[in-house]
Amino acid sequence: GKDLKGWSGDPRLWKVENGVIVASTDQQSTEQNTFLIYEKPFADFHLKAEVRLRNGNSGIHFRSKAHDGPGWIVSGYQADFSEDGERSAWGNFYEERGRGRNVMKTMDEGWRKGKTLVRHQDWNTVEVMAEGNRIRVFLNGTMTIDTTDDKARDGVIAIQLHRGVPMQVEVRSLMVKPLGGSR
Repeated sequence: GKDLKGWSGDPRLWKVENGVIVASTDQQSTEQNTFLIYEKPFADFHLKAEVRLRNGNSGIHFRSKAHDGPGWIVSGYQADFSEDGERSAWGNFYEERGRGRNVMKTMDEGWRKGKTLVRHQDWNTVEVMAEGNRIRVFLNGTMTIDTTDDKARDGVIAIQLHRGVPMQVEVRSLMVKPLGGSR
């Protein structure tokens, strides 16, 4: 809550203000999606965070893979949230650099429930429970996704800052509780 110790990301885009992780492309744009990546991987866990999205697209990645090269890039699972009218994605499940929204049963499976739960431009609680091949995503206490997938059983946690229009995302009270014998 005081600094970005344990995290890796572009210092021009990511900072901590008053205990909140803040990322913005208002002053510095990015050519590709970029991430704030936590140094420790997790397998089975319960993740909970409060997020606020001014506009644009973001998400919390989990069981993802960090890639070498320029920038801070990951691929893998994402609890998705975006502000784009009826194409918004609060409550969706997504696979970055993979199947995209095809990882869900329908292209808007989570958003169908999420659109009645989201508090636009305000704080929302996002939770992920990953146990074995079962993945559940919750928005403001309501499950929006309950699925199984075998592609990844462990990996890093990361917060996404999307390329495109200037945007801002904030994350606070992020907690990860390992489950069972996971690391």
